[in-house]
Amino acid sequence: MREARFPGAWAPPYTRPVFHLTGRMLLALAAAMLLPVVFDVFAGDPNWKAFLLASGITFACGGGLTHMTRCRLSEGLTLRQAFLLTPLSWTTIALFGAIPLYISDYAQFRDSFTNAFFESMSGLTTTGATVIVGLDAAPQGILLWRALLQWLGGIGIIGVAIAILPTLGVGGMQLFRTESSDRSEKVMPRVREIAAGIVLIYVALTVACGLAYWLVAMTAFEALAHALTTVSTAGFSTSDISMARWDNASLHWIATLFMLSGAVPFVLYLRLFRGQRDALRDSQVLFLFGLLAVVIIAVAAWLTLAGTHSAADALRLASFNVVSLVTTTGYATADYTLWGNLMIGVFFGLMFVGGCTGSTAGGMKIFRFQVMIRMLQSQFLRLLYPRGVFPRVYAGRILPDDVIGSVVVFFSLYFICYSGLTVAMMAFDLDFLTSASAAVAALSNVGPGLGPIIGPAGNFAALPDASKWLLCFGMLLGRLELFTVLILFFPQFWRD
Repeated sequence: MREARFPGAWAPPYTRPVFHLTGRMLLALAAAMLLPVVFDVFAGDPNWKAFLLASGITFACGGGLTHMTRCRLSEGLTLRQAFLLTPLSWTTIALFGAIPLYISDYAQFRDSFTNAFFESMSGLTTTGATVIVGLDAAPQGILLWRALLQWLGGIGIIGVAIAILPTLGVGGMQLFRTESSDRSEKVMPRVREIAAGIVLIYVALTVACGLAYWLVAMTAFEALAHALTTVSTAGFSTSDISMARWDNASLHWIATLFMLSGAVPFVLYLRLFRGQRDALRDSQVLFLFGLLAVVIIAVAAWLTLAGTHSAADALRLASFNVVSLVTTTGYATADYTLWGNLMIGVFFGLMFVGGCTGSTAGGMKIFRFQVMIRMLQSQFLRLLYPRGVFPRVYAGRILPDDVIGSVVVFFSLYFICYSGLTVAMMAFDLDFLTSASAAVAALSNVGPGLGPIIGPAGNFAALPDASKWLLCFGMLLGRLELFTVLILFFPQFWRD
């Protein structure tokens, strides 16, 4: 059978596999849109028509794109194709994911495509920043769609972190190449077995989380929506006051546990199931748990000594909110900006950290902080002992120079982007705390920022439309590790 010609002479031939895979993703997205249809039909909400129409539009576009760009994918993707596929597919899915919101009868999206796209991009990148006011009374279909976008984004970023970013060498990610990865110029690793196992684990954790929520305090729908956004460390809730809506200590501890489960490398679960007990000594996980323990104890002690909470409540509040922020989930059980200026500073710093590589969490990632600590330690020792030899070791292995260089460049680029985004937000006449926290909330995919406007007790609805588009770009930039997006702005990338 002859292959269909590529649609249009405007696109170079190497983009054919990229558009083909993007079309396939749109077909999957169209199928996912049918779930809110079912919920809205049973709830008697007329918004089912919007989701059905959006599903049809997405299916037609995805099917047409897939058909017109048929090609063989058995040889994998080149580096250029992989760099192009990652941001293009995420942007396209966010764009089509906004369609049912925009054409729905829900007032906060009906007259503003900006709000619809912001909510969609925030969901897909598992950021969790929202523009909806009145979540408690929002239609079930819209609430479920937001949660589904976050769940799909969570499993999507695990796949990108395992199959694509390590081979591209983005920000030191080459340290995590799988044994089955093809290290040539082709970047489609043979990770089907790993991917299948991770999907099963992801589904199992989601089901377990939902059942636990339902058994403890939530309705079946609330449990489903929150399970989808907890394991994906994403943070969309069905209530304006997030998890504070349920004054239940057991539920808060359950949420803390499952947020942690989403922030550790999912490959670690596979290793444990295969009987590899050394996975329990994973360097990233031990560092993450150690950091959390220190910060939680310090915050709990602060709350207890302040006399505002009992020791048990202080430990629960500290554990939940610290874990939520470090794992970039973005849930809240209290407005921690009211805990004092010191706590505002602590929580602001935690927004940069993030979870482990190969997890659903965003942020700068634990392993990069570990690499930087090893580098600083080695540098100080060289100052003390100029003739000494101090190898930089990570997880029992000597750190290659290319990994060290990539991590240093990532840190530099991250703070350049962060500074630029902060200044750009201030250009919209926003105060410094709002601007600075919005910038890191977008780049680290945390969700809520700090301050009265976008803090844990607020949302992003009041921000100017132009700033929302800027934050959407920041969300995509942070979710895809900076380089995969910014490289598209280099003219050399598009030259043959």
